[in-house]
Amino acid sequence: MIILGIDPGTASTGWGVVRADGNRLSSLGHGCIVTTTRDATAARLQRIHEELGSLLRRFRPDAMAVEELFVNVNVKTALTVGHARGVIMLAAAEHGIDCVDYSPLTIKQAVTGYGRASKVQVQEMTKVLLALDRIPHSDHAADALAVAITHAHVARSGVARAAAAAASPSDRDPRCPARVRR
Repeated sequence: MIILGIDPGTASTGWGVVRADGNRLSSLGHGCIVTTTRDATAARLQRIHEELGSLLRRFRPDAMAVEELFVNVNVKTALTVGHARGVIMLAAAEHGIDCVDYSPLTIKQAVTGYGRASKVQVQEMTKVLLALDRIPHSDHAADALAVAITHAHVARSGVARAAAAAASPSDRDPRCPARVRR
């Protein structure tokens, strides 16, 4: 499975592509889509949308995972990041890619095993899990790789649960209303 992870922002949208093959994870690439404050908001969003479309055509991911908006005191910042998330989800929909959101707490838990891990701990574990030579230079790209790793872990555990449920005797038992029979 190929997963495109996204750390949304209007100034810098981080992206990271991870291949998950069973328990093995590898990085296929990472970087940032950078815009300038000199451009109008609409032009910045258009650039994010276009460059993301290019990444979707280049890597052809099976899924896209996006970090949820962390609402802080600055409402204006939250609103502009929300605009970026909108064009990101639009690009995924245009390419027929499933798009899943993960909270910062879920990402920290999935990557480090601890939901209150520091940014440095998440970055270090991202480096280790993907066997990278060093932590990506951009924090946004490192965060995007962590988002993709999170989806790989969640998807793998979801497949394991689905397989276990399929083998469950309750699937074959007509007296069990909790399962939908095939």
